[in-house]
Amino acid sequence: MSTDSHDKDHDHDRSYENEVTPSPMVQISLKEYDKLKEKQHYITDKAMIDTIDNIERLVRSLRKHIVRTEV
Repeated sequence: MSTDSHDKDHDHDRSYENEVTPSPMVQISLKEYDKLKEKQHYITDKAMIDTIDNIERLVRSLRKHIVRTEV
């Protein structure tokens, strides 16, 4: 392998040095982790909340038409 070819390969490898590779793990404090764990029990997505509100209105409307009779 010639020195010129080796230098080109080395320059090519160095061009990737500043690229950020995604890490499969992040580090957070235990306090932040506890907050995230607590939040997982609540629905915070606006679109999801709107959908639930619409379902609630539909159910309320349907309940007006329920007639419970003893068989």
